[in-house]
Amino acid sequence: QLQAFGGGLVQAGGSLRLSCAASGRTSSVFYMGWFRQRPGKDREFVALISWTVGVTWYGDFVKDRFTISRDNAKNTVYLEINSLKPEDTAVYYCAARDSGRWSIQNSDFGSWGQGTQVTVSS
Repeated sequence: QLQAFGGGLVQAGGSLRLSCAASGRTSSVFYMGWFRQRPGKDREFVALISWTVGVTWYGDFVKDRFTISRDNAKNTVYLEINSLKPEDTAVYYCAARDSGRWSIQNSDFGSWGQGTQVTVSS
């Protein structure tokens, strides 16, 4: 089970750190990811981290403003977003994948958090 939190209303240029706490059986997790769904858009890939090694991947639009990290002891993955822009307004979801095969496709993630709303005002 995943629970995402940390969203909110932020002015453009500000920063946020989203958290996603995993509970239950986490020993089978290979990857944790963040996705977002902007108003009227499809859900898109933001960032991915391998749970044991910590290797990271990012979506093409990220351009160094987003940082994914994890704390294995706390079973928590984070997404730090800097220099927020109005176009970052979205519901941000965390997800877990229990297969060792790398993927950033929504459909390949079996567990999802409830989403946390990020709203950036101009």
